Amino acid sequence: MKVRTLMLGWEFPPFISGGLGTACLGLTKAMDRLGMPVIFVLPKAKPVHLSGGSVPVFESDSPGGYAFRNVQFRPVAAALNPYATTRSGTVATVAEDLTKANLPDDDLEFGEPGNYGPDIYAAVARYARKVLTLGLTEQFDLIHAHDWMTFPAGVALAAQSGKPLVIQVHSTEFDRSGEHVNQYVYDIERHAMHAAARIIAVSNYTRNIIISRYGVPPQKVEVVYNGVEHQNGSWSGQRQTWPSKSDKIVLFLGRITMQKGPEYFLHAARAVLEKIDNVKFIMAGDGDMLYQSIELAAQLGIGNRVLFTRFLRGDDVRKVYQLADLYVMPSVSEPFGIAPLEALQHDVPVLLSKQSGIAEAFRNALKVDFWDVQEMANKMVAVLRHPPLQGVLRSEGRREALKFRWEDSAARMNEIYHQMLGVA
Repeated sequence: MKVRTLMLGWEFPPFISGGLGTACLGLTKAMDRLGMPVIFVLPKAKPVHLSGGSVPVFESDSPGGYAFRNVQFRPVAAALNPYATTRSGTVATVAEDLTKANLPDDDLEFGEPGNYGPDIYAAVARYARKVLTLGLTEQFDLIHAHDWMTFPAGVALAAQSGKPLVIQVHSTEFDRSGEHVNQYVYDIERHAMHAAARIIAVSNYTRNIIISRYGVPPQKVEVVYNGVEHQNGSWSGQRQTWPSKSDKIVLFLGRITMQKGPEYFLHAARAVLEKIDNVKFIMAGDGDMLYQSIELAAQLGIGNRVLFTRFLRGDDVRKVYQLADLYVMPSVSEPFGIAPLEALQHDVPVLLSKQSGIAEAFRNALKVDFWDVQEMANKMVAVLRHPPLQGVLRSEGRREALKFRWEDSAARMNEIYHQMLGVA
């Protein structure tokens, strides 16, 4: 039996702000290749280019684009953007939206949005209302919801349809906010975790957080690692001005937020420059700590050695990997981490935070506690000074990265679906 999945997401390439969109594309393409029927509900914040009515072609993925055969997309009028910086709307209007969406909100407390976008509560409820309406006209066997912004929609649709809910946790509120959690977001996550029939965690690191911080029975949580696309197509984007390649290049690529540890990277960078002169550091990304990080680089006296590129797309992503001698992921809390696998595809050795999901599953990388900036710097220096070490990390790391395949993730997801539904 083929399980027909109604999948709920909040971002999808080419319009992405983080790793979730990359993960959704990789998993969904693999499910498509395995013949798994999926209806993907996507908030329409920007134009969605469709071919043949409901089949998108993503020109950035390959020269000829990728046309889905078993996946249909359903754009809905809702804008889920968690990273905006201003706010309008009130808690009262959000509560009204939740009531109109017929969402279970008795366990939820409304707090300030913190790092989240201006109308995020209302947008989450608006998306849920659209999903409930859509659910009345679609045929599906189960619901698969990605991350907290789609969880209220998933819980409500499961109650309306009687179909089981699977939620996939790519990041928790503890990853994003540390101990200063947004109570509203935490309550949404906890409510969905207890309402779901099965929870998919992207690593044992995340599974342990779900069990210990949300009180979820261990037998309810499955681990399915992310993969990486192993065929790179054509990329497009505006070109950047890059440092001279006579310098060694150390790369940070990710959102510049508390979760990603940019300040630890910069402190380590200063320690590196005390030992090696011809090194420059690229910080590629946007986030609420961007300007704070620029100021910190200046305060540390290394502002002229750090290039802040903002968010990169297309050719510039490939170019920055090609320039890099080392990729560093100093995350404070990283559920998985796809970027190191992408770096290795471009023959860039990686240094990983031990506080990450990929670190538990990957052997051929250097690893360090995010807070140990001196050891982080020592390992950066070792790679930059010793070409044999760099070569081994490149070759063995690239070989190991080939083991992380989206097809394996999709196949495991299919097994979980069938086990949960009790069908062959």
